[in-house]
Amino acid sequence: MRRFLPSLSALQAFEAAARHLSFTRAAKELFVTQSGVSRQIANLEQHLGLRLFERSGSRIVLTDAGNAYFHEIEPLLNELEETSIDLVRGRKRDAALMIGATVACASRWLAPRLADFIQRAPDFPIEIHSVGDDIDFSTSQIDIAIMRGAGVWSGARARKLFVETLAVVASPRLIPREEQLDRLDFSRIPTLQNASRPSLWLEWLRASGLNHRGTIQGIRFADSDMLIGAAVSGLGLAVLPAHYVERELQNGELHLPFGDPVRSPHAYWVVSPERKSHQQRSLLFQDWLIQAADTLPR
Repeated sequence: MRRFLPSLSALQAFEAAARHLSFTRAAKELFVTQSGVSRQIANLEQHLGLRLFERSGSRIVLTDAGNAYFHEIEPLLNELEETSIDLVRGRKRDAALMIGATVACASRWLAPRLADFIQRAPDFPIEIHSVGDDIDFSTSQIDIAIMRGAGVWSGARARKLFVETLAVVASPRLIPREEQLDRLDFSRIPTLQNASRPSLWLEWLRASGLNHRGTIQGIRFADSDMLIGAAVSGLGLAVLPAHYVERELQNGELHLPFGDPVRSPHAYWVVSPERKSHQQRSLLFQDWLIQAADTLPR
């Protein structure tokens, strides 16, 4: 006996239109025409024998039946999508350890070290996700996050990785490698700023005690990755967490015209939700992270 099932295309069109309350936005999301969405929903209404939408002036609204149907089918479509993705990647999503970090931390500190962990545990599935300071550990699917802060997060346990150090870096194109400076004149040397951490210059000046004059100014970049690229290009001096520029300092693209990095008020932590903190696979990866951080100041 044939199942009483609408077409998947009709369900996708309905779910998108119900979520946006707009045929136009649903069409953009699905990469079809507005008339195509309207036709699919009309077919669905005919199949069910019910009205799912009504016009209210220039807007569309869900009928009671449409609203109930939307809340029933949305999780089913999400589950179907996840099942299909699981099949493609060869495992269920929750089989992987989900690691969260900022984009800069993941690309600049974690990724260069991951080969060591993979060599030790080649069959250990990992997924790296971008997270921000606003992560909610009580609801997030993240198993472990690398966070900068004071070590206290609601609903989570934290283990210290390393103390952050800050370095002023310059390209040899801007300041010759052999030249060491003991004074900073912001009006004479171009400086670069980080919009995601606007206080970095002040933190470095306080910690270094360096004599300086003028006001902090210069091109502002959205994040650390952009800032590093600009510094390598010789656009100006930049203050950066030292662990973000290990590669550039080693290969000579950047150097330290004001001497060694200085300690910042911040530290990095490996943080896990309370409900996941005792998972064996989480503890294994946490222990490895702490070992990987042992070469940095604690």
